[in-house]
Amino acid sequence: MGIQFNSGPSVKRHNYQQNAEMNITPFVDVMLVLLIIFMVAAPLATVDIPVDLPSNSATTSPPPTDPVYISVQADGQLFVQEDPVELAALTNRVHAFTNGNPETRMYLRGDQAIDYGTLMRVMNTLQRAGYTRISLVATEDQEF
Repeated sequence: MGIQFNSGPSVKRHNYQQNAEMNITPFVDVMLVLLIIFMVAAPLATVDIPVDLPSNSATTSPPPTDPVYISVQADGQLFVQEDPVELAALTNRVHAFTNGNPETRMYLRGDQAIDYGTLMRVMNTLQRAGYTRISLVATEDQEF
């Protein structure tokens, strides 16, 4: 005579498979509607009011000039672009190439056999003439 506990109707577990896929159809529908709205609204966002604009009397700035190459060979000979020049006439020759624009970029190329003092004299001459955008040119280091 045992006591039996009856918990009511027996609970049946259904063997349903869970659907783990995400339904993106509503997402795609919403995105297409938003795309259409933005395609229609974008042309309306531009200003379409006719205005007679005044003319600009300011002169346009000249396009940036190419750099001027100044080369110092191993024997101390000085060149502006491909023209040989003496150090005393360097300022006048550079002014001729730059049209007197001190913002012109200068590329100073010095042979590795040249002494540092000669290279500095050329650079100081250019700086006294007002050219401050001077860059030293070197070759890429070759690794063995």
